[in-house]
Amino acid sequence: MNAVETPRADEIAHFLVDAAVWAPSVYDTQPWWFGTRGWTVTVHADAERRLDVADPRGREMFISCGAALYTLRLAVRNIGRMPEVRLRSDPRRPGLIADVRVGVEEPATAEERQTYAQVRRRHTHSGGFRPGGLPIGLLQALRTHAYCEQASLRIVADPRARIALAALTEAAEQVQRQNPAYAAEVARWAAGDRPAAPADQAAPLAPLGPEEPCPRESAHLDPDFAGCDFARGQGWGQAGTEQRDANGVVALLVTDDDDRDDWLCAGQALQRILLCAAEYEVSAAFHSQALEVPELREFIRNRFCDGAHPQMIMRLGVAHEGPARRSVTELTRGEL
Repeated sequence: MNAVETPRADEIAHFLVDAAVWAPSVYDTQPWWFGTRGWTVTVHADAERRLDVADPRGREMFISCGAALYTLRLAVRNIGRMPEVRLRSDPRRPGLIADVRVGVEEPATAEERQTYAQVRRRHTHSGGFRPGGLPIGLLQALRTHAYCEQASLRIVADPRARIALAALTEAAEQVQRQNPAYAAEVARWAAGDRPAAPADQAAPLAPLGPEEPCPRESAHLDPDFAGCDFARGQGWGQAGTEQRDANGVVALLVTDDDDRDDWLCAGQALQRILLCAAEYEVSAAFHSQALEVPELREFIRNRFCDGAHPQMIMRLGVAHEGPARRSVTELTRGEL
């Protein structure tokens, strides 16, 4: 690459990282950093931001990094180029994940541009959702997106299964709270005030059009899912009672196997699902507690996933709040 091309390459790399930092991450830890070298952005897992107690294997960390990787791929498409992705593994650098190189010119499709437009609009929710179903056809579209990333999205239609998953989530939350190390870890990530989402990132409370009924029989069979109180009793991040009147659609994101590559696939599938959903003002609430307790995760795998490996439990519905992002300057490092 000659000297004339370098500033252009640096500008594009900054643009790509600026998009990637908006990916979802477990407990909003944002456990990644990015190396830049010419037209290539390298994705790294940031082990210092891994949850040592809740995520000792790094499964959730790599799912988060997979979400950032998909966002990088999409950002490359948005500038009319093809992403050249090379997964990397180096025992000396266990956090090294992938190189994403800006490839040949190929105009982005209208669908890709629309999906990219959701990167900063997409947000995670922590409470209940508006009552009512999701737009017709959306669930099937989400399943297809997951399949394209070598994962599966299973909708939990049986009310009794939803009750069981909610109970397992609550049990896991109570077990974790009894662990002083877990409490200290929560306190670390709950430190300080978190800014509210900008007004222009909130999903408008507007009619969604034709709806697909929520898969539930009656309100008394719609259980409460325990959420993580990272506010430590301070109250921020909690939805008002008017937003806690529905659970939305409960779903499991699963993979056939359970190694690092599968976790990365799950993360890419997760972000692809969330961006598609955001086009319809649909957001997700995550419930990872039961999957952080090995015995409960294995139970969920055998009872609700037909032997597939559960990577995420989530609820989908309409809400309006979002987390803060770390800065691009903080996350970008030059590589030789």
